[in-house]
Amino acid sequence: MSDRKKVSLPTLFTKVAKSEPITWLTCYDYPTAYFQEQAGIDMILVGDSLGMTMLGYDSTLPVTMNDMIRHTQAVRRGAPNAFLIGDMPYMSYQASNETAVLNAGRFMAEAGCDAIKLEGGREMAPRIAAIAAAGIPAFGHLGLTPQSASALGGFRLQGKSALQAQKIIEDAKILEEAGAIGVLLELVPDRVCQLITERAEDCIIMSLGSGPDAHGQLLIYHDLFGLYPKFTPRMAKVYGNAGEVIQNGLIQYVQEVQNKQFPEPKNYFGMKDAEYDELKKLLG
Repeated sequence: MSDRKKVSLPTLFTKVAKSEPITWLTCYDYPTAYFQEQAGIDMILVGDSLGMTMLGYDSTLPVTMNDMIRHTQAVRRGAPNAFLIGDMPYMSYQASNETAVLNAGRFMAEAGCDAIKLEGGREMAPRIAAIAAAGIPAFGHLGLTPQSASALGGFRLQGKSALQAQKIIEDAKILEEAGAIGVLLELVPDRVCQLITERAEDCIIMSLGSGPDAHGQLLIYHDLFGLYPKFTPRMAKVYGNAGEVIQNGLIQYVQEVQNKQFPEPKNYFGMKDAEYDELKKLLG
C-alpha cells in the first residue's frame, strides 16, 4: 500500500457518494502510523486521547498544543498518504476565534495536517466558521466530548432522551452550516446517528460507538489491540491482544536475563583470536 495515492477531501466525499464506508483510527507515533498506512487506513486522527494512552494522564485535559504537534509530526512521517486530522487540545480554541485559527494553523504548517477537529456544538460554530474562513478544513465532535466529560456526567451515552437527541441533531446541522467538513458522533444512540447522517448534505458523519449508519467508523487504536491497561470500552472491538503478547514477552525477557539464558552467542559479536591477543599485548 506504500504507493497508494494521497487521500484527499474529494476522495472522502467520493466514498460517501458511493456509500463506501470510511476507515478512521487514532494514531500517536511513527511506527504505528507506518503500519496504518500499509493497511490502507483512509483517515488518521492524532487525538488528544494521547494524554491517556501515551502520557498516562487520567484525562485529556493536560495535553498541550506542543504535545499534539510533536506527535502529529511523527504520525505524518509514518503515514504520508492518509488524511491526517489534528485534534485541538483543551483551551487551544475555546478562548477566541483568533486563538482557534492560530492553533489550527499550527497543525497545518508544522505537522502537515489535512484538517483539524474540535469538540462542541452550536457554541463552537463561530470557531468552526473562523477556521474554515482561514482555509483550514474543520471537523466537529458531538455526543460524548471528553474535554467536557465532567459537565456531561462522565464517560456515558449522550442523547438518550428525545430532547437531548434533538439538540445533538440540531448541533450537527449548525456545525455543517458553519463550514464543518465532517462531524464525529461519539457515544450517541444508533438511530440518532442514522438521522444525522440522513440529514447531512455536504458533511461527512463518522461514528465512534454510535452505530453502523454513519459514513464511516473511528476507533481508538489502543483499544483495538488491548494496549491500554486501565480498561477497554464497550464500543471497542479487540482485533488482537497485543498487550498480552507484549506483557508475556517482557516477563520472558526478565526471566532469561536473570537465568543467564540471554544473550546467546547469536545475539552478540566476537573478536578474532589474533586481534584479541594483540589487544592483550597492547594493554600490557
